[in-house]
Amino acid sequence: MTEPVLTIHGVTKHFGAVKALTDVDFTLERGEVHALCGENGAGKSTLMNIIAGVLQPTEGEIRFDGKAVRISSPAAAQSLGIGLVHQEIALCPDATVAENMFMAATNRRRAPLMNYRGLERDAQAVMNRLAAIDVRRKVADLPISSQQLVEIAKALTLDCRVLILDEPTAALTETEAQQLFSIIRDLKANGISIIYISHRMAEIFSLCDRVTVFRDGRYVCTDRIADVTPDDVVRRMVGREITQLYPDKLGAGETSDETILEVDGISDGVRFHGVSFGLRKGEILGIGGLIGSGRTEIAEGICGLRSRTAGTVRLHGTAQPIRAYSDAVKAGIVYLSEDRKGSGIFLEMSIAQNISVLDLKALTNSVGLLNGRAEAALADDFARRLAVRMSGIEAPVKSLSGGNQQKVAIAKQLAVKPKVILMDEPTRGIDVGAKAEIHRLLRELASSGIGIIVISSEMPELLGLSDRLLVVREGRIAGELGADEMSEETVIRLASGMGSARAADHAA
Repeated sequence: MTEPVLTIHGVTKHFGAVKALTDVDFTLERGEVHALCGENGAGKSTLMNIIAGVLQPTEGEIRFDGKAVRISSPAAAQSLGIGLVHQEIALCPDATVAENMFMAATNRRRAPLMNYRGLERDAQAVMNRLAAIDVRRKVADLPISSQQLVEIAKALTLDCRVLILDEPTAALTETEAQQLFSIIRDLKANGISIIYISHRMAEIFSLCDRVTVFRDGRYVCTDRIADVTPDDVVRRMVGREITQLYPDKLGAGETSDETILEVDGISDGVRFHGVSFGLRKGEILGIGGLIGSGRTEIAEGICGLRSRTAGTVRLHGTAQPIRAYSDAVKAGIVYLSEDRKGSGIFLEMSIAQNISVLDLKALTNSVGLLNGRAEAALADDFARRLAVRMSGIEAPVKSLSGGNQQKVAIAKQLAVKPKVILMDEPTRGIDVGAKAEIHRLLRELASSGIGIIVISSEMPELLGLSDRLLVVREGRIAGELGADEMSEETVIRLASGMGSARAADHAA
């Protein structure tokens, strides 16, 4: 047998008193796609950052092509042929797509002048393998899904021998994901080895040859995909059975006639037009549609994050003069952004500061000083309710795994005791165990009288969680589906303009 291209033996990583990894092993064969699975906080991203030179191990050995190596920096990793596509987008927003894609090569150049025409030509050739994105555009002008594709294209320019993909499809449409899968299979056929981190079992079992499971920073097992089932992998990830990923929906006769939120004919004149619907007490209302259909823009229009040219938003029957997001928060309407890193949390601030930031007035005394004890109590309460894995509430949010960062973002919304929460991709990048916890929390919140609207690109989540589902197409409500009418086929047909359903009644 040939030597593995990459061998990790006995690697341990400490962050102060916290052990992120303890004596883990991992091997990557030549030309294989190897899945790495585990709950958020299991140590997956920490190990990938060690392999990519972002972090240094406290103990342990890394062998590349059979030789012991010290990967001292990302540049050292790239020189070995190791590329990493982070779960969190790490591009320069003010630079063009082409400049971002070839930034590493540009930094190594010694020529005094840049050949921009050649740079853009080479970048466009790589980008065309993934999507029709003009590489002359600034990254800041692209939606999240396109930025994710730029991250992937950037890695493809490095001529990698080992490519690490951390939740690469989290922000992609189904069409974009399938294009990526085709590229992964081509790379494998050309002898490139790929480490694939994902919580989506269908992708893992379609693409991968082997799967390794980590739990609580420790190695659990490695198996051939052909020898295990998705349930086996999930059970090993969480160390217990996940008996119910989605809580029970409202039964017949349980739907309330009381409308919490009424959206009547709102438009922004560009991305959405004449949108009307109602949200009933006790229900979870799902909003589906293709990426770019206007789902996020509608939510932003309701919350004052996007200017409206027409329409009214009513809360418990009273029209709300929402001109800015602060007006929405004051009224009791909050929004969880799909862009966790960009606008969902403050990475450099502590967990406690993030959770309290939307309502500092409630934690401030009569002379304008923040009550630190009250802030800590608030943060402790929500961190415990959402099972945030952390060293303490004073730890910076950037020290948390992606899934735990998402939990902090949700806690921030809940801390202001909202009447309505609009959640855009609430479980993106979150493992199956944490998803089940958040789904149960959403049902509890709905049952307590809080209005819940969920926007999701994950079809199983939309179908499994929603009591009622609105499908958006080209900025308009294409149809409304009750619990007994929902199916993947029906949603896709509505989203693509191939089907019809009863119109959503704004009075609900």
